[in-house]
Amino acid sequence: MKKVMFLLTGLGLMISSFSQAQQTDNKPPVRKIEVTGSAEIEITPDEIYLDIALREYKNKTTKVEIGVLEAQLQKAVKDAGIPAENLTIANVFGSNYDQWWKKKKKDADFMARKQYRLKLSKLDKVNDILGKVDDEGIESVNIASYTHSKMSDYRKQVKTKALQSAKDKATYMLEGIGEQVGGALEIQEINTDNYSDNISQVRLAGFANSVNYEAAAAPADINFKTIKVRAEVRATFFIK
Repeated sequence: MKKVMFLLTGLGLMISSFSQAQQTDNKPPVRKIEVTGSAEIEITPDEIYLDIALREYKNKTTKVEIGVLEAQLQKAVKDAGIPAENLTIANVFGSNYDQWWKKKKKDADFMARKQYRLKLSKLDKVNDILGKVDDEGIESVNIASYTHSKMSDYRKQVKTKALQSAKDKATYMLEGIGEQVGGALEIQEINTDNYSDNISQVRLAGFANSVNYEAAAAPADINFKTIKVRAEVRATFFIK
């Protein structure tokens, strides 16, 4: 008798499980819509890093030392109202500084080279700064990198706009067939901007040896190139 009861109980559990599985299989599919959204904004950099390379040279028989050129650059930066900490040494050309210094002391023909990095918010003072340094001592001037001090805030802003764009798209698409958009089911970030804070060096035209600074000293009202910050998302919404 007990065996029969156990069998009946087991059969009842099997029927119950089968019934639940069948109900699950017959559950209507989730009504949803999947769309993409994108947004883009342009901002003007407020952190521009300039690499300035100085090199010793001979003025007839007199050698113009790197210390003289460095002092000129430091004074020019100070006169422009730029904090001293914004000017740093980026590189001393040679295998290492000790060997560089020893060679400079022993070899009278050795022309020392140093590269400095200057942090600016705008390029409007570059002409004045470089105009106060010996032309022959300026080997090259390059834009090393540029960014914005609030870049993370702009990235958040553009991602929010991309998501709002996706919802707007889902809304008008469903309205076209008499449906309404519901809450978000899934949100996926497809891509954010490929902007990199480090760019390939670009030589500044006109800032090289033997440049005529008097001709180039007029202040420019042209803004620096803008940065495009872009985001794209894929979003799935319920259909009410």
